[in-house]
Amino acid sequence: MTENLPTPRPARSVAVLGTGIMGFPMARNLAGAGLEVRAWNRTRAKAEPLTAHGVRVTDTPAEAVDGADAVLTMLYDGPAALDAMRQAAPALRPGTVWAQSTTAGLGALDALAAFARESGLVFVDAPVLGTKAPAESGQLLVLAAGPEPARTVLAPVFDGVGGRTLWVGERGEEGAATRLKLVANSWVLAVTNGTAEALALAKGLGVDPHAFLDSVAGGPLDMGYLKAKAELLLSGRLEASFATRTAEKDARLIVEAGERAGVRLDVAAAGAERFRRATEQGHGDEDMVASYFASFDEG
Repeated sequence: MTENLPTPRPARSVAVLGTGIMGFPMARNLAGAGLEVRAWNRTRAKAEPLTAHGVRVTDTPAEAVDGADAVLTMLYDGPAALDAMRQAAPALRPGTVWAQSTTAGLGALDALAAFARESGLVFVDAPVLGTKAPAESGQLLVLAAGPEPARTVLAPVFDGVGGRTLWVGERGEEGAATRLKLVANSWVLAVTNGTAEALALAKGLGVDPHAFLDSVAGGPLDMGYLKAKAELLLSGRLEASFATRTAEKDARLIVEAGERAGVRLDVAAAGAERFRRATEQGHGDEDMVASYFASFDEG
């Protein structure tokens, strides 16, 4: 797919498809970095506030990508990303660099890469690590795999949304960045569910949750993520930085990837079920530490 890329130059315009919890601040930060940004979201009203930041909000994916130097997809899952790109197809130019940042998993990667190949696009596998806060501050970690020329094109894009870019491969279709993202997410979800279950057990046993946090404070079992997630839960401020229903989706992608590799992931599978129960109890749009409620019959 690299043969379609003309002499590379840093992107001056970018289309952002998907302006949810992550895509919205990413588009805003890209505009703040001086790029011409056009954004599309399935529900236009959610993208409309971006106009105040100089982003042109479009009605269709095709309008967003028309003439763009680069396209960035940040949608719910692989099928949603593929659907948006198919809608954009009439306006996509051969040689356009596509940074695919949706957490799509390995199962969807083949179809996404095949679409890029058929459309003459330069495919860059580019998931990000980080949730709402680092997305807001432009400090995401971009995990990327793609050909050398595409790196020049995407430099201002990745610099606009992230604090660091880690290139882990030269062929996006091989999914090196996606595989790393799944490994990292498996740890994030395990820590989140571990925090939620420990606090649920504390409640069940009549233990002050702050006593638990104090017992590990400053030691090898302490970590910033434990404190942050516990604070969200104990304060009742469960505004999603990583929604429970999305965590379930990611957990199932992790289990699926393990199955493809012959690796049994019992903890990830159990975690997916906890996220499912919490979502069923009405906590799907809250922060994923709401898996806490899955420990009780009444959520």
